[in-house]
Amino acid sequence: QGQLVESGGGLVQAGGSLRLSCAGSGRTFSLYHMAWFRQAPGKEREFVALITWSGATTYNVDSVKGRFTISRDNAKNTVYLQMNSLQPEDTAVYYCAADRFSIGGAVNQWEYWGQGTQVTVSS
Repeated sequence: QGQLVESGGGLVQAGGSLRLSCAGSGRTFSLYHMAWFRQAPGKEREFVALITWSGATTYNVDSVKGRFTISRDNAKNTVYLQMNSLQPEDTAVYYCAADRFSIGGAVNQWEYWGQGTQVTVSS
């Protein structure tokens, strides 16, 4: 059974940085496309960024372009989200997701999910 575990969340002041990690186990996640989503209180889960299995292609939503960078280390079965210039509106629980075949921004396209890590940005 595949499992994803996120880490690296926390409390940071506006303008600060955090790096989230998502470690996979139980599956060869190096062959899976990976993504980050986030969910703020009272809002739906939204897509943030994705990276293809090889790392050759990445995509970020407009609201984080130039600030967030997704990357992966397939030797470690781990995907990262480097978040710079954080703003209070980035406050959310951040989830990583994996899927063998699908790539997209819809929640139901992704098979495996982590439990989430809280990111709080104070003003």
